[in-house]
Amino acid sequence: MTTVRTTTPAPPPRLPVRDKAAALDRGWGGVSPMLTRLAAERATGILVRERGTLHLADGQVVHAESPSAPGLDTLLTPHGGDPAPGALELCHLTALYDAAYFTLAPSSTPGRFRYGSAVGLDGPLALGAVRPVPVAALERETLRRRDLLHRIWPDPTTDEAPLTRPDRVGAPPCPARRRAVLARVDGVRTALDIAR
Repeated sequence: MTTVRTTTPAPPPRLPVRDKAAALDRGWGGVSPMLTRLAAERATGILVRERGTLHLADGQVVHAESPSAPGLDTLLTPHGGDPAPGALELCHLTALYDAAYFTLAPSSTPGRFRYGSAVGLDGPLALGAVRPVPVAALERETLRRRDLLHRIWPDPTTDEAPLTRPDRVGAPPCPARRRAVLARVDGVRTALDIAR
């Protein structure tokens, strides 16, 4: 019998850790070091990540897109073709923060930045003047949403799993809008499918 002796491989090098104290001194949580660097550079272009894109102009975020979040066009549909300025700004911020939340989620692939014009300024944002969002505010809102959602339901598997509805005998009646949502819980659709 032949024996082979193997040596235990050296442990992998430690991954770099973000300095949380320095991030707090800057005023935001350091969700994305690349985004932080681009803000400091006052860069203009598009940051592409696994779950969405952020459009920057002068180091501030002017637009965000993610397949997991409704876009500005979807939010403006109920307001008709000519929304009031307040509704436009509110819809823009809602769409931007929702998309950024998904875009800045932890990912298995690195982000890429394409310097150039911030696409989006001539698209849906051409409807009117909208304010750019500082990266610090965007990261604070992303962290606030993460904390809130984690407190409500810390298990992320339900975000991507099909939802089922247990049969409830004698369940209290619910309003028509809630019934319409619950009717879509069929064991095939995910929460995102139902939300869309």
